[in-house]
Amino acid sequence: MVNPIKLKFKIIAILVCVFLSLCFIYSVSAQASSTVMTAAASTSQPAVGSTLTVTIKISNVQNLAGIDTTLQWNSSVLSLSNAALNLGAESHSNGVLHGNKLNYDYNSLATGDIYVNETKVSGSYELVAQSIGASTPAFSGSGTIATLTFNVMSTGSAGLSLQADLADHPVAGENANLIDHTYVVDSVNAVATNATPTPTNAVPEFPSVTIITVFIALATVAIVLTVKKLNKK
Repeated sequence: MVNPIKLKFKIIAILVCVFLSLCFIYSVSAQASSTVMTAAASTSQPAVGSTLTVTIKISNVQNLAGIDTTLQWNSSVLSLSNAALNLGAESHSNGVLHGNKLNYDYNSLATGDIYVNETKVSGSYELVAQSIGASTPAFSGSGTIATLTFNVMSTGSAGLSLQADLADHPVAGENANLIDHTYVVDSVNAVATNATPTPTNAVPEFPSVTIITVFIALATVAIVLTVKKLNKK
């Protein structure tokens, strides 16, 4: 005859493990689907006299129609030499936003254009870009917005920081809404030409599915061990 107390403990143990597994899966899925703006540096320790590239990327965005992003840096360490845009998914590999061509003239915009306005000052670069026309599709997915090239002038922290407003494609007759997102900005510290770069301890990344599978496997083992332990009592 089954002991009702032991059975109750078994059921509770199973339910707790299942609940924890579901919470973990939900957390991983939410993180994987969130929109992220990234400023990725080509190296974390560029030498004085060399060049550094910083790529502005976006990932996991939905229904994107407009971008207003600003990258800032320590102007005593870095000097901007070039900004290469990767706008227009139709004409650029891994491009962002849809549109036939870039148009810097606000007064001559037409449907299918991508309006672009760049502001470059010491220590700051701002890019405004917007797909023009209600019939121009919104952008969904991941891609590269722009790649900035810098000359490394002196040693010290580059002080990279990234800010952005992301606008969705509004429904006819309504205003655009801002898209929630997070930031990932690489840390860069310029070193002397003869300095030995400090190795970084990279943390391995694992696919979400792998993490979920491992967690569920551990939860299953815990359930089995708990049940066996209760059966012995």
